[in-house]
Amino acid sequence: MGIISGILRLPSAVLSHSAGFSQILSNLLPKILQKRDPVINAESINAANKDARELPVMRLLEYMTNLLQQWQQKQKKCNGDIYRPWRKVRPATDQLYTVLEGVRRNIVCLEEGTCSCGKFQMDELPCPHAWAVLKNQQLKPGQYCSFYYKKDKLLSTYEFPVNPMPDESLWVIPTEVMEDVVLPPKGRRNAGRPRKERLKPASEKESKRAFSCSVCGQGGHNRKTCRNRPK
Repeated sequence: MGIISGILRLPSAVLSHSAGFSQILSNLLPKILQKRDPVINAESINAANKDARELPVMRLLEYMTNLLQQWQQKQKKCNGDIYRPWRKVRPATDQLYTVLEGVRRNIVCLEEGTCSCGKFQMDELPCPHAWAVLKNQQLKPGQYCSFYYKKDKLLSTYEFPVNPMPDESLWVIPTEVMEDVVLPPKGRRNAGRPRKERLKPASEKESKRAFSCSVCGQGGHNRKTCRNRPK
């Protein structure tokens, strides 16, 4: 349960680099994180400002300011603490339980904060099987969640307001800034259109669809170029 707190003690330069952060998690939980990708705010912002990237700089900043203000207000209005699904529970001890989910069964240990599905110990948040145990035993779920999921911790990340930007006619610009001449950047512009999408690593690239012939079923060609047609 102390994995997240241990990660937060790492240097900020490491945590700020998404590739380094992903590598750290992969080293800590290699089997669980093989097919899980980290979700960061940069991805959400990239998707949200896709239509505004062609705007002038001032209009783009105004757009982003309004967007962040909307996000702040939306997150502050969240209701409830946590979500409650449940399943059938069979206790073995006070801390060890079997949770039946159809024909499947999962083992939940509340003392160690683990479940055989792997989600409880990875997310540090009760999985649906752990929720079933907590509901069955009438236990407070907040005791088995990382404090990063608590409502007060979530709201504390949005406690700093995004100040509104006044009208341009009311700006007070220092004289040294007004007199500063901004020259075009040095360097040669690459040929072709500017790239609008980021370069994706190999792990995010979609695999190309494999085509096969509808006549013989083999790959590498289609029915028009098939040489294995029945005579």
